[in-house]
Amino acid sequence: MKALYNLVLGSAASLAVMGGAAAADLPVKAKAVEYVRVCSLHGAGFFYIPGTDTCIKLGGYVRADTTFHGGVHGQPAWNGDLGQGNRYADYFVSRSRMALTVDTRTASEYGVVRTFGQGNFQFSTFGGSTANPTSLAASLGTNASLLDTPGGGYVAVEYLFIQFAGFTFGKSASAYATPWQGFPGNLSSNLIGGQNTDTGLNNIQYKVEFGNGVSASVGLDDPTVWNRTAVYNLATGLNAVGVTGNAYAGTHAPDVVGNIRIDQAWGLFQLSAAAHEVSGSYNILTATTAAPNNLSEISGHPDTKWGGAVMAALQIKNLPTGAGDDIKIDASYARGATKMVIATSGASPSFAMFGGSNIAYQSVGFGATTDAVYLPVINGGTGDLKLTEAFGVRGAFNHNWNAYWITSLNGSASWVRYGGSVGDLTSAKGQYCAAYTAGKVVSADYSCNPNYAVYQLGVVTRWTPLKNLTFSAEVQYLRLDQNFIGTAVLTPAAPKPTAVYQFRDQDAVQLQLRVQRNF
Repeated sequence: MKALYNLVLGSAASLAVMGGAAAADLPVKAKAVEYVRVCSLHGAGFFYIPGTDTCIKLGGYVRADTTFHGGVHGQPAWNGDLGQGNRYADYFVSRSRMALTVDTRTASEYGVVRTFGQGNFQFSTFGGSTANPTSLAASLGTNASLLDTPGGGYVAVEYLFIQFAGFTFGKSASAYATPWQGFPGNLSSNLIGGQNTDTGLNNIQYKVEFGNGVSASVGLDDPTVWNRTAVYNLATGLNAVGVTGNAYAGTHAPDVVGNIRIDQAWGLFQLSAAAHEVSGSYNILTATTAAPNNLSEISGHPDTKWGGAVMAALQIKNLPTGAGDDIKIDASYARGATKMVIATSGASPSFAMFGGSNIAYQSVGFGATTDAVYLPVINGGTGDLKLTEAFGVRGAFNHNWNAYWITSLNGSASWVRYGGSVGDLTSAKGQYCAAYTAGKVVSADYSCNPNYAVYQLGVVTRWTPLKNLTFSAEVQYLRLDQNFIGTAVLTPAAPKPTAVYQFRDQDAVQLQLRVQRNF
């Protein structure tokens, strides 16, 4: 009995000690919960990062689109397997994308300090617009679409920049660009005719506001990815569609760019200018690929030249056709800076399109997009860079039928010119034609002229049944106006045969469908 009594007392004492310890561990007062606070200083959607004076906004969109008789995101059938119209071409391609944006802003004595970034998580039709295993293998390691395997996909980086006291550092739109970039009203990312840096390029720029809607910007752009097309060493030869390897040298100087802009209630007017360095690698390069060999470094090189571009842009609002209607248009001229005219959301294309013919196996139309060409002295040329000229105009009329329906009529015209005349080996045209015609069997009426034009006309209708949910459809027509005459025996890229081809203008039509939800 005594043992039981001692056990009960011991257990009670232990419980008392444990209870006291637990009570001592309890906080005297619960810590206050810090709730997220709305930040109205910078507009809708911003909130304070807890514990800081920095405001943040998360946003983006989810998009699905399909293009018929074209490449991803509305690329026309202007080259590759689509341009050939062969059995490897995909009749339709699709892409699904989620764009995620992060925008932070902090008020300071120097003004707002801002950071912005956008990442695109996307999956598209494997190979982009071709099922040709040779084409895919040639792009292994450089073609993002090769990651579009089952369960795969990839992340593409758009804007990543910091803004402080009027300066912008990082990957952003060029100071040369218009606010609408390459999208005055179109759906496709391939309405050429003017400059486009809609996913950003590495740059440093400074913007100053003069008041009353007048501003100016200057900047230094890294041209390596965005602002260079190609330089041809014509001694390497030209293939059946007038193209050879890219003989551009390394990037030695940034592009110097700037604009003067007026923003008013009636619209916008902007003048832009850019200076662009053009440089060739070596006089002796491997044929067709322009790759270096053991003679390249001792062969010399052409002297560097500077080219540039100018652009005038106009937006007119408050049109009598309806509330919210506007017209956007820009016109460009470039010399040695062809990307400022033949610009897409990706690389600048060279054109190679095939069609029917009643006098030859097929017809072909092509146009080489270059910043310059040169023919070394040892090959009978002048050895200096001949800068390519380009002109372009692009625009759209955007009409709001009501709060739910919008239609845009868009179009562009682009011209690429090689100076001089056929037979004059001191000129770009003479050197180009000598390289192209060499070794070819041509007809009696054959005439070489590498100048060409591209015309585009499209119409897109958008339906927004709910806020931030839009369904769109765009039909776009493209015309390649080439200037070669006659026929020639050519050996295009496989699977085309070596045969007689007629030089003729070409055209293509595509349809793009899209649904997009913004958030």
